[in-house]
Amino acid sequence: MNRRGFLRLSSLGVMSMYLDKGFAPELFATPTEYFIYVGTYTSSGGEGIVLCRLSMATGALQKVAVTRNVSEPSFLAMDHTGRYLYAVNELGSFQGMSSGAVSAFSVNPTTRALTLINQQASLGSSPCFVSVDATDRFVMVANYGGGSVSVFPIRSDGGLGASTDKEQFLGSAPHAHQIMTDAANQYALAADLGTDKVMLYRFDAQLGRLNANTPASFSTKPGAGPRHFAFHPNGRFVFLINELNSTVTSLAYDPTRGTLTEVQTVSTLPAGYTGASYCAEVRVSPDGRFLYGSNRGHDSIVVFAVNTDGRLTLVQHASTQGSWPRDFILDPTGTYLLVANQKSNNVVSFKRDATTGRLTALGPALSLTAPTSLLVATSPA
Repeated sequence: MNRRGFLRLSSLGVMSMYLDKGFAPELFATPTEYFIYVGTYTSSGGEGIVLCRLSMATGALQKVAVTRNVSEPSFLAMDHTGRYLYAVNELGSFQGMSSGAVSAFSVNPTTRALTLINQQASLGSSPCFVSVDATDRFVMVANYGGGSVSVFPIRSDGGLGASTDKEQFLGSAPHAHQIMTDAANQYALAADLGTDKVMLYRFDAQLGRLNANTPASFSTKPGAGPRHFAFHPNGRFVFLINELNSTVTSLAYDPTRGTLTEVQTVSTLPAGYTGASYCAEVRVSPDGRFLYGSNRGHDSIVVFAVNTDGRLTLVQHASTQGSWPRDFILDPTGTYLLVANQKSNNVVSFKRDATTGRLTALGPALSLTAPTSLLVATSPA
């Protein structure tokens, strides 16, 4: 399958064509609503995994249901069929081990209610990120406290089997913060906040193993703290947000070799700002024209225009109308952007201008305790 024409069902549940030139076109009519799952910190009073409904007419969020008795579901992912949801349980101890866990749920195709299938130890403490590979055969977990990443096979019933691989990061205080495969499922990238590296692996999609690439990693500036990254829809760029020095690094991605080359690094904060702030999430608009990042402390979403060479131009800093924007998402059409403000206990909707990329806050916000992760539900196949 060549890079110019392959199609895959994206994690947001829409079909996107990755092209070498230009941006991905919209392929489907806009639905009237989307279901949104919200992960929460139960140790801070969160209810578990909260199901909400997003109106595409108004951008309003409505709480629908709650999956309770789920400990610390701080990050969520879904397979591409929409039949199964996976959540990390950000714990320091699980079943007597120094480990967190990862939970598998089946999704009711009508109500979107979740039913627990099984759990596996994540093989490291405080797991903070989970993703599903491009073929829906494996789940990948980043263990923040353990400084490692783990791979688990997906069983025929959507549950998780015993781990097929674990990679322990080395160096001073490693903290794995994200792992996911590229669109072709040939390589996996993993951000290590503690050692200022993005680890590069050749992914064995038959055995579920992470094999060291050459080079084995990309290094950021010392103290940057790489946290999360996002692929451009054309597959030729990766945008890395750095938590500790509040920057975004634009990287050229070679999908044939699985390597990264720095294009540009820019601040996510306004000129002259001197307060404490820590980046969290980064997302690319569906058309690939704009990049968004969150600042915890400055409590804003920074907006950049993405040039054809991958370089970024500042557009806006939009207040998140709350405190500590840990996560945010765009709906699959790019019409709305939703922000989870962890410390102010709310989720805020923004209308996005598709031409300029600018954000306008809508109201009122949805009150939810300790929201940490947002996920658009894929329509069940």
